[in-house]
Amino acid sequence: MLDYKKILIDSYVLHMDGRGIAEDVGASKSGVNDFLNAFRRCDKLTFPLPEGITNYGIAELVYGCVPGDGKRNQSYELPDFEKVAFQMESRKNMTLSYLWNRYVRRCRDEDKKYYQYRQFCFLYRKWCDENNTSTHIEATPGQSMEVDFAGKTLSLTDRVTGSKVEVVVFVAVLAYSQYIYAEGMTSTKTPQWIEVNNRALQQFGGVPALVVCDNCKQGVITNKDWIDPELNKDYNEWAEHNHTVIIPAKVKKPRYKSSVERAVGILESGILLTLEERQYFDINQFNDDLWTLLKELNASPLKNREHSRIYYWGEEREELLPLPEEPYHYMQRAVAKVSNDFHIRFDNAYYSVDKAYLHKTVTIRATETRVKIYSQAGEFICEWPRATSKGQWQTNPDHLPENYKDISAWNGPYFIQRAMTIGPNTVEVISHVLKSRWLEVQTYRQCVGILGFTKKYSRRVLEECCREAVEAGKPTYTYVKTTIDAVAEEMGRDAYNTKVNEERNRGAYVMGQGHMDVEALLSRSQDLLNHGESGDKSKCTETKK
Repeated sequence: MLDYKKILIDSYVLHMDGRGIAEDVGASKSGVNDFLNAFRRCDKLTFPLPEGITNYGIAELVYGCVPGDGKRNQSYELPDFEKVAFQMESRKNMTLSYLWNRYVRRCRDEDKKYYQYRQFCFLYRKWCDENNTSTHIEATPGQSMEVDFAGKTLSLTDRVTGSKVEVVVFVAVLAYSQYIYAEGMTSTKTPQWIEVNNRALQQFGGVPALVVCDNCKQGVITNKDWIDPELNKDYNEWAEHNHTVIIPAKVKKPRYKSSVERAVGILESGILLTLEERQYFDINQFNDDLWTLLKELNASPLKNREHSRIYYWGEEREELLPLPEEPYHYMQRAVAKVSNDFHIRFDNAYYSVDKAYLHKTVTIRATETRVKIYSQAGEFICEWPRATSKGQWQTNPDHLPENYKDISAWNGPYFIQRAMTIGPNTVEVISHVLKSRWLEVQTYRQCVGILGFTKKYSRRVLEECCREAVEAGKPTYTYVKTTIDAVAEEMGRDAYNTKVNEERNRGAYVMGQGHMDVEALLSRSQDLLNHGESGDKSKCTETKK
């Protein structure tokens, strides 16, 4: 359920637009705008809200029911689907579009709320199935798009190894015009599924009222009785973003998606056989040839109709809903804890978070290009461009406290002190690492990594490895990580932290930074020498006495 109270505060108090509110609450812009429009039409509730009202109470007053409880919104006039089914069966060339317009006119005359066309179609299909009635829906321009994967797969050849990479062909078709879009895919995971559906809509030039999909895991999680299928969360959000409705076909019932079944058959018996005879090394090369042949197919005359697919698509395109300003992008979700360096780690990269969230768990929502960070309560914290390389750091100095080098549990002096318990070469490597980045805080994890090798190896091994790193001019975490195992092997069994070696390592203490200073060591030696000379003189005096 949306956070309705938060949406209303953002709109009426902060005067944010739909896009800004959607980002703030982590929802789709269409969902936010639909709620605000419904709230403004509601005569039972106004802003400011009554004290103590919950999101469930708001939903009950605005919609007449709680979204997701399975109950129909009673404020909408339910069409007479028995009459609709009779009209569809008995009258030639009757369409749902015509009957929906008749239903809308009647509701307007009686001042009643009516369902939009896509919801009208969805409810009609549902009614037909519940009443064991054949769902006869004459194809209408702009009404539906059917999507599926071709059963036949092809392959790419790796130029270096000669190994084969499987290519699965995605197929989408507009039911009225039979206009076909297809695309080869080397991965059919959810992000790629979302993107290929986006490209289908772009190719068709608009959004249909309904999307009929097969029961693939990218689109549907469960579909036991077809009445109340559980959709893939990302695909459902994709549908909301595009203002369409997803209707999965009945399991093992190809007539529910007959257009795409027919399109797949045409491709498998023609275009895909042609492509199978060619050798491809790149998916873009494969798709270029596929789209060239597909363009010819869409332009060729249909056998049972007067014109070509592309001709009827010209008519249908005018009836499609407009494309959204920006396509929906797959949203990768994760949780992370803000570490002592005021950063979170996500997808092998690091992003700073405001100091107020130190040691707190946050929620991450990431697209291919952006990373958005939210509190566990859903409050928007910050946004970053997504890192383009492994180990990349994104740091905003404003996120760090002014004296973070002193107040953080991790800081330069802390790591230097720990290095002093190991040896001067380790101190030199840690000192170099601390200065290796724009902000010292970005190096703390590398310091933790270097000093953490003492969990497996002895301090003597780490000190020797750091000595080699200094002599090689590479005092870095990467050098230590890649060479310490070899150093340990050369030193033998004592190089590892066994129980015997742990006993030997006990009793180490941390010296102050001044103890390692050369001038301090020379001064201390001179004091000992002077003390020794004065001691000898006193002994001589006592002997004389």
